Amino acid sequence: MDAKDQELLTRLLATFKVEAQEHIDAMSTGLVELEKTSTTERQMEVIEAVFREAHSLKGAARAVNLTKVETICQSLESVFSKLKTRALTLSPELFDSLHEMISNTAGEASVDHSRLSKPASEVSVPLPLPTTQPSALPLRPPGGIPLARATAVQTSVPDERQALPDTVRVSSSKLDSLLRQAEELISTKITGAHRVAQMKEVAATLARWEKEWSKVRPHARAQQRFVEAGSTGIRNAGSIGQVNAREMDSILTFLEWNEKALQSMRKQIASITSELGIDYRSLERKASDLLEDAKRASMVPFSVLLGLFPKLVRDLCRDCGKDADLTIEGGDIEADRRILEEMKDPMIHLIRNCVDHGIEMPHERARTGKPRRGTITVTISPKRSDKVEIVVSDDGAGVNTRKLGEAGIRLGLVSREDVENMDPQEVISLAFQSGLSTSPIITEVSGRGLGLAIVREKAERMGGTAIVESRLGAGTTFRLLLPLTLATFRGVVVRAHERLFVLPTMYVQRVLRIGWDEIKTVENRETVQVRGRALSLVRLRDVLELGAAGSPPDRKGKLALLVLVWGGQELALVVDEILNDQEVLVKGLGKQLRRVRNVAGATILGNGKVVPVLNIADLFLSAVNVRAITPTAKGEEQPKSVLVAEDSITARTLLKSILESAGYRVKTAVDGAEALAELGSEKFDLVVSDVEMPRMNGFDLTAKIRGDRKLSELPVVLVTALESRQDRERGIDVGANAYIVKSSFDQSNLLDVVGQLI
Repeated sequence: MDAKDQELLTRLLATFKVEAQEHIDAMSTGLVELEKTSTTERQMEVIEAVFREAHSLKGAARAVNLTKVETICQSLESVFSKLKTRALTLSPELFDSLHEMISNTAGEASVDHSRLSKPASEVSVPLPLPTTQPSALPLRPPGGIPLARATAVQTSVPDERQALPDTVRVSSSKLDSLLRQAEELISTKITGAHRVAQMKEVAATLARWEKEWSKVRPHARAQQRFVEAGSTGIRNAGSIGQVNAREMDSILTFLEWNEKALQSMRKQIASITSELGIDYRSLERKASDLLEDAKRASMVPFSVLLGLFPKLVRDLCRDCGKDADLTIEGGDIEADRRILEEMKDPMIHLIRNCVDHGIEMPHERARTGKPRRGTITVTISPKRSDKVEIVVSDDGAGVNTRKLGEAGIRLGLVSREDVENMDPQEVISLAFQSGLSTSPIITEVSGRGLGLAIVREKAERMGGTAIVESRLGAGTTFRLLLPLTLATFRGVVVRAHERLFVLPTMYVQRVLRIGWDEIKTVENRETVQVRGRALSLVRLRDVLELGAAGSPPDRKGKLALLVLVWGGQELALVVDEILNDQEVLVKGLGKQLRRVRNVAGATILGNGKVVPVLNIADLFLSAVNVRAITPTAKGEEQPKSVLVAEDSITARTLLKSILESAGYRVKTAVDGAEALAELGSEKFDLVVSDVEMPRMNGFDLTAKIRGDRKLSELPVVLVTALESRQDRERGIDVGANAYIVKSSFDQSNLLDVVGQLI
């Protein structure tokens, strides 16, 4: 294939990927709806719609020689053709197989065939490797149509590393508007050229002035010396000389011309200044309109993001043994593509939270008079012209404030007295704290207490807010208020250690000046009273490690102070000077500086200076280190001890190595019986155990630990190949603190769980 053909293939494949994703999303959404639909008429409508999507995708794949995609689509057509003629009946197994086939289609369609030198039809590309060994036999649903199982079903969450499509479709009306405004800039360009010509005329006039002045400058200096000599009584015509009439005439002529030239330049400059003001206002309007339309052109509907979630809810419900419907409203509302990209992970966390923590098991719902099938609702609605609200709610069990308060007390986030004095809404807000969870067990789906913390952090990073509302037994609602675009924001320009920085105004609660006598020291920490509250005080110079002050501070003067708020916390930040607040456009630091601590990006001020825009989340973390108290030395702290019970020598050695490399003291046992004996003779901080072991399995070991008064509070982590819902529920029943499936096991996963428990 020559370079020209390769370039054409690359363009065609890029176009195909966008089209294929739309067909795949439509088929996936259609299957979820088909599974929920009970009326025959609606079922046939959905079957026909999915059939057409598969047929269209097959044609597109054929056009770019992607035979694997074409083959899968052909199989899908065969299945839906049978469904249309009712030669094949719907069943849970059939739905699983169809979802898997569509997943395989998505995987094959997303392969970057453009990097391959041969045509797509000549290339053999393996499908993603399964995490568990699939059956070697083809799956045959009712009706005898074979459906190849190329991979194991991945159901817990969509691939969180997969970004939203890197292309957007723009309506012709939006493009027409952008084109008209771009055409209007032609007149601005012509006007700008005219202003340049006018300024050149002023410059030419000044050049002529300098030329004329150079001619008379010697005569003027001679006259000056003559006048100075006469004023001191010196009369030495030989040395000073006199200015003759011709020279004097030249000076007078220049002065007359100079006056006219200055008047002309004054008029020119006044005229140009006035016209530049008009030009600026016109350019400001055009630039603002063009920017707004460009923003609208880059906006995409929320349905692009929400299309992931019907199947996510289906799969999570199947894993958890629950039933729930997902209702989406306002999916056609548009927002900046970057907003949707940033909110993908938080939305996944919220949906997972609704299924795992909110919706009850069917028999529990039936016992309380609820429908056996729960409801999860996602509603998108505009708020003012520049905000959008995302509401995720469920009709589940609601938040148990007693359990949440107890979890907060155990983590040391609040005291028991604080919890008793809190109203229910304040207790519910604790759910956003990192590490706090009411889940009885940690699994790969939930229990680590990180999901809701990520939701709030992401929302606040984008200048939004996140709140949670709940009623016990009636459900939970999460409300996210977000900006529609991320292009510009207002920032406060401050100076610290002779350098300028920008702080996003959205995080600045107050700006004030305080005296040195208002700073108090409490437990070796500087604090200041603001509105009756004692806030920790730090200096921006210290937080950013800019070095000591160049000269001793003037303790008679006032200190410039900003009260920052982030994540429910407040901080008093001292700077050398608060200059102003203004609209700023944030630019990234580039791939080479993708993550610089305390810095979110940079902006260019009106004077042309490049100034860092500070990262508020990082500032709060850095401030903790600045004002931390150095503990009194009382000897070195002993490492935490862990007992590992595992009958496989390979797995036992691996677990021991991972834990010891993290600083834990580790002892091993070959089965549950030996582990129980070790617990009777030695004290441990945590147990990591396999489930399937000789003599005593991990479930029985955990039950024995919980039944022993001395060991009942000892954390237990089960690491096992058993991944069914029934096995997880048994782990909860016997009292395990965490349940890690070996198929999703990795080193950081284990260490995160252990670190959280001890």
